[in-house]
Amino acid sequence: MNTSEKNSIPLEDLIGEDQRELALFLVLRDSVEYRLLRLRSQVRAFEEKYGMSFEEYQAQWASREREEDYQWERERDYLEWEALITRKRRLEEIARWLDELVRT
Repeated sequence: MNTSEKNSIPLEDLIGEDQRELALFLVLRDSVEYRLLRLRSQVRAFEEKYGMSFEEYQAQWASREREEDYQWERERDYLEWEALITRKRRLEEIARWLDELVRT
């Protein structure tokens, strides 16, 4: 048994048949879903901390009406929250793409 065949056995076990490419996409999709769960949890923590969605906080931030929004902790939170939202959206796009690949 060559290395390629040895490496394919665990993939075949995942889906019960010899479709290596499909198995790889399934593993990748599961990995993306796991990361999305973690990101959603982190986003939810910010939503609970500030009592609003990122979009609401972003609008409030842009209005410059509240001086306290420009304190170090809030500014750091804003940047981190924005990065989480950006990453989450990108992973959601990848998840949709993988779902389409797996269905075909």
